[in-house]
Amino acid sequence: MGVQKALAPGEAWRGVAACFLSTLPLLARHQVRLSEERLGTRLRFADGTSARVYRETRLGSGLAKDPCTLVVTFRLRLVRGPAHALFRAESLLNTPLFVGFPGFTSKLWLAHDERGRYRGVYEWDGPERAEHYARSLWRVLALVGVPGSIGYAVLPGLRRDDVLADPGLADGLARDDAATWWRVRGTV
Repeated sequence: MGVQKALAPGEAWRGVAACFLSTLPLLARHQVRLSEERLGTRLRFADGTSARVYRETRLGSGLAKDPCTLVVTFRLRLVRGPAHALFRAESLLNTPLFVGFPGFTSKLWLAHDERGRYRGVYEWDGPERAEHYARSLWRVLALVGVPGSIGYAVLPGLRRDDVLADPGLADGLARDDAATWWRVRGTV
């Protein structure tokens, strides 16, 4: 994963604005779907934490031609106790902030883990596109996130569902092999 940082503000916010504008026709044509296939599934991670899938969003088939798995993490400022349920409910309104980015195919929304971290586990079409999205999203998350809590891992060549079925596929693919927060180790 190397050095991670947000895109320059102008580039990031232009990307978010273009995404938002691209999302409107996708929603109007009913191309964005909420799937119930993985709802309630609990993912285990190599750092000893786990989190429950509370939403799945798909664009079209949800499958990429040049697949990669993207895992994003962050902690929210000032969100504790019952406020987590409120965030999960309102987070549906955040869909226009990602679904229109080039290369988006699907996202699993994970509830906060034992350390208060949220994660998104995506399938993306193209690792460069996934990286661009993650670095643009950083600007949005920085508005509401705990400083230093934002991170991402891009796993080129791997479909998200394949990583969930066989977590060992991702071993050695991320540039920072010491990180464990993103390494899926199975489902509960």
